[in-house]
Amino acid sequence: MNTRTYGQVCGLARALELIGERWSLLVVRDLMLGPKRFTDLMRGLPKMPASILSARLNELESTGVVQRRVLAELDASVVYELTEYGAELDQILLQLGLWGARSLAPNAHDLFTMDSAILSMYATFRPEAALDVHATYELRFGEDMVVHLLIEDGALKAAEGSYPDADAVIRPTGMVMLDLLTGQLSPAEALATQQVEIEGPAEYLELFTQLFHIPAAPVPTEGLVVH
Repeated sequence: MNTRTYGQVCGLARALELIGERWSLLVVRDLMLGPKRFTDLMRGLPKMPASILSARLNELESTGVVQRRVLAELDASVVYELTEYGAELDQILLQLGLWGARSLAPNAHDLFTMDSAILSMYATFRPEAALDVHATYELRFGEDMVVHLLIEDGALKAAEGSYPDADAVIRPTGMVMLDLLTGQLSPAEALATQQVEIEGPAEYLELFTQLFHIPAAPVPTEGLVVH
């Protein structure tokens, strides 16, 4: 069990004591979409040693953030899931993820998982831009990762898998989706340069960039002297 303490009467300090250890927030992230077996968590966090995952799960369980449950199935598998207290982190993590995405600079070796893809859609969704919008999308990241999106009157539902008769199927190449959501690449440029393919009316890609957006990162103030 983690016994680290900041020794301060502060809610933020306590939050960091609960979920501030390396990998802890990513474990919580991967449980936001539902219960997972230990092997499922390892698959989504392949660079995390199994011993560290065990330690983090034990710590999160001891502090009431995570609980384990035995499935009522023949194999009686154990799954880990967020408690009601832990589930209250969902909007906090989405906001933190959006904040981090503003300075995201991935390289070709970085892992992009299904959970990351789904949660990034929730994090970047703009409900105010989706009022009176009824649209369905399929996002195909390569051949193996498919996410579908249902937008209804300012609400979003994102999940794994295809969606029959989607209004548009979007196939981005590489990390071009990041450039689209930050506005560094326009929908027209993405289509013209074949960095994005779309099945369906082209205007659905324009609509997509209005519904999902990452604000520009602040300009660094390196070297600025404040008197």
